[in-house]
Amino acid sequence: MRVYLPATVAILRGLVERGEFTPVGGTGFALTPALRESYATGDTEELEYSAMLDAARASLRLLSDEEKAVPRRAVVSVDVEDVKLRPDLDFSVVKIAGPVTLKQIAAIHLDTSDAEDAVREAVEVVDAADLGDPDAEFALGEAEDHELAWYAAQELPFVLELM
Repeated sequence: MRVYLPATVAILRGLVERGEFTPVGGTGFALTPALRESYATGDTEELEYSAMLDAARASLRLLSDEEKAVPRRAVVSVDVEDVKLRPDLDFSVVKIAGPVTLKQIAAIHLDTSDAEDAVREAVEVVDAADLGDPDAEFALGEAEDHELAWYAAQELPFVLELM
């Protein structure tokens, strides 16, 4: 199953150094039966994109826990066999056990530098947006309007070097 794991630049640096990383709480996002049922329409690609955006939003929460974090959302797309569905948490939430290795990575999705101001603001208001604050939702939308760039796993060391 393709799973989208929220990350940060610091987590990506650790992935390059160690060749693996363990997602926070084993939490990922995927096209689950519950996610498919929650949409009236949408093909597989659109629904997988929705799951990836859920992971990108979760990345904002990880950024709020890091001191001096590089303000860029990051998502690691992996292919894993052993996935536990968690529709009780949200439609796209899954749990995976243990670390993922570079061999399992299908792609890295990362904000570009032009998103940094919007991401910095979104980190501050993501919880308020989830609770329905319209100003916070607007700020979050500004960050989510930035498309994540796509990188192959073997490009990651070079991308991080340029940051």
